[in-house]
Amino acid sequence: MTYRYSRDFPEYSAQYEDENEDCVYHPGPPVFHEGQKGWKCCKPRVLTFDEFLAIEPCTTGKHSEIDDTPAAEPTQAPDVPNDTPVSLGSLSESLPAPVPRFPTSQTATPRATTPKPPEDDEDDDPSLEVKEGMTCRRKSCGVKYEGGDREGEKCLHHPGAPIFHEGSKGWSCCKRRVLEFDQFMNIEGCKTKDRHLFVGSGKKGEVEKVDTVRHDFYQTATSVIASLYLKKIDKATASVTFESTQVNLDLRTTDSKRYATEFTLHGRIDPAQSKFRILGTKLELTLVKADGVSWPVLRADDRPTGELIQVGRAGTV
Repeated sequence: MTYRYSRDFPEYSAQYEDENEDCVYHPGPPVFHEGQKGWKCCKPRVLTFDEFLAIEPCTTGKHSEIDDTPAAEPTQAPDVPNDTPVSLGSLSESLPAPVPRFPTSQTATPRATTPKPPEDDEDDDPSLEVKEGMTCRRKSCGVKYEGGDREGEKCLHHPGAPIFHEGSKGWSCCKRRVLEFDQFMNIEGCKTKDRHLFVGSGKKGEVEKVDTVRHDFYQTATSVIASLYLKKIDKATASVTFESTQVNLDLRTTDSKRYATEFTLHGRIDPAQSKFRILGTKLELTLVKADGVSWPVLRADDRPTGELIQVGRAGTV
């Protein structure tokens, strides 16, 4: 049995045992438009396919074998009687005069060819531990390590990048193209390696220090909801602690970046009631106000703009 759209890509669907447990999923279909990628049921839009796969599900429900994704609304054609006369007499007058074409001696510039994607030569370092439940990192493989001997493994994957062009979907490493997103997720890999890639080489390199990140916020009478935009935060190592006038952050990312700071707040908060959650592209803070006063800015050192971002009913102060 499988459940609905899930962030557990690249398998796209997974098994469940308890029908009563919560299922987090996207109820709407995927949307790809002018290079942007997202889900119709929620607002985040990203540019890369990896970011798209990391978009957090927006709905919590129960597991189901039935695909209840809403169908696209049908387009209503105008009701025109069959005997309606149509005149094309003015068509030639409305069109511009044809432009004469002259022969040219210039040699046409050859079209640039798409560079071949680099081969994936990385393998697991034998000295590193592969833990049970880890998922193969290669695109479209999705095999989980179940423990035991790894002899006889076969990793069927796509070494290229996903391509979405004029409605068709496929991979740069092979020729097959499909129209539906479900079909794209089920395109079988075109390359086979003898071992899966669970941990890689383990060579992280030097950690890049991040001094500042973009942030925004909105507020209610009782809380301030702030977003700090930093992609690929490692949930296992992230440290977020609340104090009455600041938030202490130590955030490492899976692509070797680190943002560590004492985030001094404009107003006072209740540390015990405040909370946070880590999403694919940001850290979201829910700061419970200690006094109900409206905040003109988020950080104490931010310059006031004169604009108050407020939703809900303002508290009495």
